[in-house]
Amino acid sequence: MNSIKKYILTGCIGLLCAGGAIAQDSTAVAVEKPYAWTLQDCIDWAKKQNITIQRNKVNVRSSALDLENAKNNRLPTVNFSSNQQVGYRPFQESHSAVIGSEIISSNNRASYSGSYGVNASMSLYDGGQIKNNIKLAEINSQIAELNVLASELSIEEQITQLYIQILYSQDALRQDDELIALGQTQLDRAVALKKAGLLNKADVSQLESQLAQDKYQKVADETTLDNYRLQLKQIMELDGDENLTLADPNLEADVLAELPSKQLVYQHAVETRPELKVQQLAMDRTYIDEKIAEASGKPNVSASAGINTSNSTGNGNMFTQLKNQWNNGVGVSVSIPIWDHGKTKNAVAKARLERETTYLDMIDTQKSLWKTIENYWLQARSNQQRYVAAKENVDYCRESYNLTSEQFRLGMKNIVELTQDKTNLSSAIQQMLQAKYLALLNMAMLKYYNGENIPF
Repeated sequence: MNSIKKYILTGCIGLLCAGGAIAQDSTAVAVEKPYAWTLQDCIDWAKKQNITIQRNKVNVRSSALDLENAKNNRLPTVNFSSNQQVGYRPFQESHSAVIGSEIISSNNRASYSGSYGVNASMSLYDGGQIKNNIKLAEINSQIAELNVLASELSIEEQITQLYIQILYSQDALRQDDELIALGQTQLDRAVALKKAGLLNKADVSQLESQLAQDKYQKVADETTLDNYRLQLKQIMELDGDENLTLADPNLEADVLAELPSKQLVYQHAVETRPELKVQQLAMDRTYIDEKIAEASGKPNVSASAGINTSNSTGNGNMFTQLKNQWNNGVGVSVSIPIWDHGKTKNAVAKARLERETTYLDMIDTQKSLWKTIENYWLQARSNQQRYVAAKENVDYCRESYNLTSEQFRLGMKNIVELTQDKTNLSSAIQQMLQAKYLALLNMAMLKYYNGENIPF
């Protein structure tokens, strides 16, 4: 029993941070909860409620705004500006002010001047920076959407692992009840034999001790089951006191189902898994980063246009001044980089190095994916074979225990032989359950990587 717990915990506890014990989002859509949760029910609920998935969806909307901003950079920039100034010269009887192209003299100690302007500018050529920044924003938007899919798949795998572990724990509890019932029956017989003078107190105490151990094991298994239920609730964002009753599917036929080809599973995963698509987009992004770096070393051409006017005290009517000072202007500016201390060259080199790193990461991920799928396939096949053998062993051990139990009742077997056969039966049942649910777990993971639904 400990081996399967260790195996599955290794696969899922590290991922539980994504759905830790966080309060349920108040903005989540209210959905009717089923009485008995199927695996698909749990997955559908988690996709609507899980905080990590919701956060990634927010990132999708944020990346869409970044893309809109990048596209808007192709449009002209228009600004209105105004400057109002009041001056006071208490020790000067007269002063002069420059208004446009004229010099105006005034004897007023207090003076006022104002200017107004509308100016526009637009990039005509920037080495392709705006165009490439738009492409970069488009890639980032696609990556954000793929991250949502990746987080959903991660949640599905976590839920599947925990769901199967809960089914295993529930099955283990049923077997605990069976062993406790057998132990209680044998203890009752032993007590009757002791009263008849056919059994001593030490033998009865040995059966009492074994029954106590069986009950202790049941309590431990109940605690384990409650722990897995709590973890599943946390991923699904269910309240701690929420009832979580799983559907009880018949999995006997699924245990020995035919395994898919691991080569086909790998090929499908490479073509469809969002994390691999993200890495391919990351490769594309490095090419754009290189072009953006190269653009900083190219000329920059921009156009500008403006309308400006002004007025001041001591120069006649305000509206007449605004009319007379009205000035229209257009212009083109060119900036040609000559020497930037090698920053452009180094930025291009870093972009190329980043591309090499991203490529190596992608190859490493593909190899890791093949290793994962191959391990799932080998574990599934191995545990299918173990399950067939373990199931036969349970039948043999159960028959042996029943015979020994009857012989013990007739006085033909002693207490040591009886307890040994019961221990053998308990061990055989645990081995069968471990093989059964490890096979189901690994087969379920193969189905996910192959894009199939889990049939329970």
